Amino acid sequence: MDTQEVKHDPYAVLRIKEFRFFIFARFITTVATLMQSIIVGWQIYEMTKDEFLLGLTGLFEAIPFIFMALFSGHIADKFSRKKIIISTMLLYLICVCALLFLTMGIGNIVQKYGTLPFFIIIAITGLARALIYPSQIAVMAQIVPKKFYANSSTWNSAVWQIAAVVGPAIGGLTYKFIGVQASYFIILVLIIIGLFLYLFLKKRQVPVQEKIESLLQSLSSGIKFVFKNQILLSALSLDMFAVLFGGAVAMIPVFADRVLHIGIEYWGIMRSAPAIGAVVMSIILAYYPPVKKTGIKLFLCVTMFGVSMILFALSKYFMLSMVLLILSGMFDTVSVIIRQTIIQLFTPNNMRGRVAAVNSIFIGSSNEIGSFESGLAARILGLIPSVIFGGSMTLLIAGITAKIAPVLRKMDLREKLKEAES
Repeated sequence: MDTQEVKHDPYAVLRIKEFRFFIFARFITTVATLMQSIIVGWQIYEMTKDEFLLGLTGLFEAIPFIFMALFSGHIADKFSRKKIIISTMLLYLICVCALLFLTMGIGNIVQKYGTLPFFIIIAITGLARALIYPSQIAVMAQIVPKKFYANSSTWNSAVWQIAAVVGPAIGGLTYKFIGVQASYFIILVLIIIGLFLYLFLKKRQVPVQEKIESLLQSLSSGIKFVFKNQILLSALSLDMFAVLFGGAVAMIPVFADRVLHIGIEYWGIMRSAPAIGAVVMSIILAYYPPVKKTGIKLFLCVTMFGVSMILFALSKYFMLSMVLLILSGMFDTVSVIIRQTIIQLFTPNNMRGRVAAVNSIFIGSSNEIGSFESGLAARILGLIPSVIFGGSMTLLIAGITAKIAPVLRKMDLREKLKEAES
């Protein structure tokens, strides 16, 4: 596949009907889960006014996520991926119903146990997210021909990021103007719609395994596959540590409250700012995919992401903070799309679930652990110094990875995509 073909038809995967069902279902459910995340986070912060507990919400989701991730990859490669997605959507539905139940005050559970019930539901949500992610990634790769993998990664990222704009913004606005109970009811409706859309996916055969493996062998094979591939390993590691230390999203409520002195409706908008930048960059990359000098572009964008975070920490103005968050989302998206394309190109079909699970441990959990790190660092160093520290660590990690992973630094995906087409 040459780059001219991708530029000529940036909407190639959107012409595939099943991909449209898949991507819209993912959009709806992502809006719902991000609305839930921002509302639960604000509830806990309003109840406690403690940035450490706000960061702790990430840890409570990350621990069960990590625990379940490898098992979910094994499950995605052994059982019907469509059934796994549907079952997990039902689990999401139960979680939202439980949050609505708590918020309505039935049984005085919150009065008796404080924030503990919310943290339990957050943990169950982490399990659900771990279960669904490998199956989603594997299904997407089955829907789309190999020659369109870069294009599908771009649109998958774009749609997710649009949802990441809409979800937090709607969550903040609905919480402010119609109340928390009505907000959870909207989330409930969106989850049901997403579940319905996923039903339109075709039922596919379970991937044929090359050899019979025990559970332990199956779980470890995904890890071994990633660790034997220097490009995969270095790309995932770079993204993981950049997100772990560089992200300031978890502390946005505290910046909004203590530094910028704005309310939840503006917090939701700020929370959406990185995604706004990501959407803009995704559209650009649909026309100009980062397949030429891929490694150099990856390291440059990770570096600029760290710089954006440092400047955000120093900002005292709402609009400047918004611009910096938007820029951080633009730079981060290049990294995300490159990583997704690498995973799709370098992973065989019968390993997609397990490799996606390893990816989710590297990347997905780093968001939540990064939230905990942000809260802990803010408690120890102070709010602004903690974000400056995180951004500086991102710059250091980018420099070290560029030095020790020359294969990734020199990577150019054009030849690999041509092989996929042939």
